[in-house]
Amino acid sequence: MSQTALTKNKLSCYHCGESCLNDKIQSGDKIFCCEGCKMVFQILNQNELCEYYNLNDNPGINQRIQVREDKFAFLDNKQVQDQLISFRDEEQIHVTFYLPQMHCSSCLYLVENLHRLDTGVISSKVNFTRKEVDIVFLSAKTSLRKVAEILTSIGYEPYISLNDLKSKRPAIDKSMIYQIGIAGFCFGNVMLLSFPEYLGIDVTENSLRLLFRWISFVLAIPVLLYSALPFYTSSWKSLKHKFLNIDTPVALAIIITFIRSAYEVISGTGGGYFDSMTGIVFFMLAGRILQNKTYRQLSFERDYSSYFPVAVSVLKEEKEIPTILPDIKTNDTLLIHNEELIPADGILTKGKAFIDYSFVTGESIPVEKGVGEIVYAGGKQTAGNIEILVVKEVAQSYLTKLWNRDEFKKEKKNNRSFVHLLSRYFTYIVLSIATITAIYWSINDPSRIWPAITAVFIIACPCALLLANTFTNGNILQILARNRFYLRNAETIEDIAKIDHIVFDKTGTLTSTQQQDIVYTGTPLSLIQQEQIAALAAGSSHPLSKALSRHFTIDGQHSVESFREIPGKGIQGIVDGDFIKIGSETFTENKTLNNSGTFVYVTINDKTAGHFRFSNHYRNTVPDLIKRLKPQFQLSVLSGDNDSERENLKKIAGSDTKSLFYQKPENKADYIRQLQVKGEKVMMIGDGLNDAGALKQSDIGIAVTDQSNNFTPSSDAIIESGRLSSLPKFIKLCRANRNIVVASFVLSIVYNIVGLFFAVQGTLSPLIAAILMPASSISILLLTFGSSSILARRMRL
Repeated sequence: MSQTALTKNKLSCYHCGESCLNDKIQSGDKIFCCEGCKMVFQILNQNELCEYYNLNDNPGINQRIQVREDKFAFLDNKQVQDQLISFRDEEQIHVTFYLPQMHCSSCLYLVENLHRLDTGVISSKVNFTRKEVDIVFLSAKTSLRKVAEILTSIGYEPYISLNDLKSKRPAIDKSMIYQIGIAGFCFGNVMLLSFPEYLGIDVTENSLRLLFRWISFVLAIPVLLYSALPFYTSSWKSLKHKFLNIDTPVALAIIITFIRSAYEVISGTGGGYFDSMTGIVFFMLAGRILQNKTYRQLSFERDYSSYFPVAVSVLKEEKEIPTILPDIKTNDTLLIHNEELIPADGILTKGKAFIDYSFVTGESIPVEKGVGEIVYAGGKQTAGNIEILVVKEVAQSYLTKLWNRDEFKKEKKNNRSFVHLLSRYFTYIVLSIATITAIYWSINDPSRIWPAITAVFIIACPCALLLANTFTNGNILQILARNRFYLRNAETIEDIAKIDHIVFDKTGTLTSTQQQDIVYTGTPLSLIQQEQIAALAAGSSHPLSKALSRHFTIDGQHSVESFREIPGKGIQGIVDGDFIKIGSETFTENKTLNNSGTFVYVTINDKTAGHFRFSNHYRNTVPDLIKRLKPQFQLSVLSGDNDSERENLKKIAGSDTKSLFYQKPENKADYIRQLQVKGEKVMMIGDGLNDAGALKQSDIGIAVTDQSNNFTPSSDAIIESGRLSSLPKFIKLCRANRNIVVASFVLSIVYNIVGLFFAVQGTLSPLIAAILMPASSISILLLTFGSSSILARRMRL
């Protein structure tokens, strides 16, 4: 008996770079893995766009799964068009499409040359960071549907979800941009007008000195009343909740600095500290914009409607009518095409159904359904077209009810940042110093109380601490995003640093949904027999048969006669004169194996040959990922599958990693909750709707995504599957955030001590304030950016 893992051919597709089963699909001297890739090449070649292949090696997207011609028929619906089109007049139409498959400069080149494929397209401008393209086309020459079809034909299918029709994408909040713009303008001019105060000015130019002071006074007013609004708002909210956040002393410093400066200008006793005040606001806002940077192409708050297509085909009088999902009614007959999602619960009325529920339940093996059986929303049909009779509308389906469970809606507690805790003590210290200073000068020289107290609040502003936090967070967010790890907000960095238990979903997270490992045990098969088995399997639509045919190389033509498929049992046929049966142990008359797992048996000319064992294909980086995480974290793996993978998983994750199988969505959320009751901080990593409740329940929920799956459940962070191996580095960088902020805080204390030396004496001059303020801010920026960037470089991020 022999046991071998089946290997694939080494030929690579000229278009997408994937392995080719043989060299039969060619165009000239170019070899392709499928007719779809060949067709895309021919389209580009005919339109003189083959520069696309010179910019990057094998830049194309695999085209094995063909898109049916009428898939975008729903775009002819005016109701849908009105939701998607951003501008329309008598001649032109403007639309923005999200293209998740864009990944390199070749993609950008091709999409921006869309006008060479369709003369009706005027322009197509790509925003690569958001993976969006803004298209302008002539309505008389082309249509929205044709534009979408052309993009799809070259491998860049637009992602249009039901959620896109429900709500418009929120507009960018431009108020902070205006605020920082005004603050920057006023700060620059006030600094310029303050130079005479710093350097000294001839007494004969006193009128010019007064003019400069009054102009600075006027310029500081919009900064006080408009640009500084975020600090007042945040402070007021914290006071209403009876605690002091870090914005409270900042707001206090801004107001006191302005009042003292205004007093000096009006009384003629000095030029005030308008430069310091406007500088505080400008630098604070700059840090916040960096920290609050969002990724508009990502959604961290998705529901089931983002998972569904916009429309499906409803059969009426033997005609296919594209119908948007909200219009689907009970008793409608839906035509579900191959690789299409089922949008509503229904009864199978025609066709063979092999439903992939992995995204909903976590079960990796497709479920076979016969005519008259019920099929549930959220499953994907994987074996040809089927027809179903709707028994529940979309809003009443099992998937919708699953999503609406309480644990799927759970809102996470907003834990206060350690920076806010530090700021509370900082504020108390400043108030204490100001009180002591007031008492001292009330005894020795009452006339200096006001200058000394205001000077303390001006110089002891916690802006260095706030700058350290915002700029460090902002830089780390950018570093992580550059490595395809996107966080919802800056607070998530601190939450990741506290994690001590990581829970993985198995299917789609640790394993690939696109591949399976196949091991053959039995009498050695010749190359001819392998090809015969593949030829017979190719005639079946069963997922296991399709997987088996993909794992063999077919070099020659094979005659298949008397092909017969018995649903639920197997297939048989005469291939090149040999009678071959593939299927269950009873169908092939083999002995049942005691081992758990998924097996397909083979007989050739009524003689037992052996069996194939199908198992999950774990991502190549998983063993090393587990090895690096184990010393630092408790690990668990949850799966909706049966326990046939237990031994495989034990070899990869180790016997000390807890593995739970048969886990329903609510079971996963319950397990996370049990860990939290024990005091553990839990990170959940998953990819499907069945993980949504656990992702919500966990302290940190990370959704895994890849180019073949545009949907990610609601989460705190999104990571591309190819970057999952870098998770230990990402966690280490997040943990370094606190150390960098503390180091910056120590540096700011040094500046505050120097400033307070002058402040408590009531001798703080505008020159000293003007030196300390930028020196403190710039050194903090250098420390935070430098430290986080150097650390990331050392980690090769």
